Amino acid sequence: MQSLSVVMIVKNEADILPQTIAAAKIITDDIVVCDTGSTDDTIVVARSCGARVVQEAWMGFGPTKNKANTHAKYDWILQLDADEIPDAQLQQQLLQLPLNNPEEVFNMQFKTFFGAQWIKYGEWGRDEHIRLFNRRAVLWNEAPVHEQLLLEDSNKITNLSGYINHMTVRTMQEFEEKMTAYGIKGGEKYFEQGKRGSWYKQYTSSAFSFIKNYIFKFGFLDGRAGWQIAKMNARYTYLKYHTLNRLQAKSR
Repeated sequence: MQSLSVVMIVKNEADILPQTIAAAKIITDDIVVCDTGSTDDTIVVARSCGARVVQEAWMGFGPTKNKANTHAKYDWILQLDADEIPDAQLQQQLLQLPLNNPEEVFNMQFKTFFGAQWIKYGEWGRDEHIRLFNRRAVLWNEAPVHEQLLLEDSNKITNLSGYINHMTVRTMQEFEEKMTAYGIKGGEKYFEQGKRGSWYKQYTSSAFSFIKNYIFKFGFLDGRAGWQIAKMNARYTYLKYHTLNRLQAKSR
C-alpha cells in the first residue's frame, strides 16, 4: 500500500463507485468519499465497498475539494472523480513512488470514454491533469467550477505513465444535463470575474467551438460520438455567454 489518500467528491454515483473504489483499494488503505447530498444509494454502496464516507455541504468544486481533503488520513492526496478509474499500469507506478518531496506534483494522462468508446480526438483527446499532490503544499483555488490547483514556481511537475480511464458519459441525457449545468455555472463565474459579454459572442464563440473541436482537432475521426461531443461543447459555450449576457442585463 502507498501512503496516500484517495479522495472523491460525489453525488448520486452509486452505479460507478464500486469500480473506482476497487481500483483505489489496490493503491491505498484510505479512501475518502465525500458525499454532497446524494439521493440514491451512493453512501451505502461506498461503505459496503470499503470507503470511508464523510458528508459536506456543496460549496463549489474548489472549496469542497479542499474541505474533503482535510478528512484524509495522509497528506498526499490522489484526487479522483467517481468516474475516474486508474488503470493497472498507473496503479503500479503510484505504488512505487517515493513521495518524499512535498513540493512535487504528479500529472496523469486520461482516456476519456463516451459510453464504451475511447475518444481520441477533439476536446477530449490528449487530456491530462495533475491529480496527486501534498495538501500541505498545494491547494485548489476557490473557483466554483473548472477549479485549478494553485501551483508555485517551487512545485516540480512529474508525468506518470498509464492512464486514468474517465467514464465521463454513460447516456446522452446525462451528458446534456451535465453540460447545461456547467454552461450556466461557467457564465456565472465569468460574471463574478467581471468579464463582459455581447449578444453576438454567444453565437460566434459557440460556432468557433464546434469548428475547433470537430475540424481543427479532428473530432470527426471519432465518428458519431465526435459529432455529438463537438455539438454539446458548442452548446456549453453558448449557454456560458448567454448566462453572462442575462446576468449583465439584470445588473443594469
